Amino acid sequence: MKFVVRAQHIVSLGGYIVERNFPYRNIILVNKSNEPIKAEIPVFNEEWIDNHRELGLEVIPVGEDDSFLSLFKKAKADLEVSKLEN
Repeated sequence: MKFVVRAQHIVSLGGYIVERNFPYRNIILVNKSNEPIKAEIPVFNEEWIDNHRELGLEVIPVGEDDSFLSLFKKAKADLEVSKLEN
């Protein structure tokens, strides 16, 4: 299945991680491009991260000790700066 990340948009994929041994509890996807990008879901392994970075998405893994809200707010602020530059 695929999920479309709209242009200049940010999403969280926490509900799409299905592997119990996956080292992250959430993943933040940021599409800074002007085109939508399709992401494969669900997330099964760490190779997924590299594959989606190659597509042009910024992929931010959220570990057990990370603050999801802080990482999301930082990514959102970076996206807003990117929008102003484009």
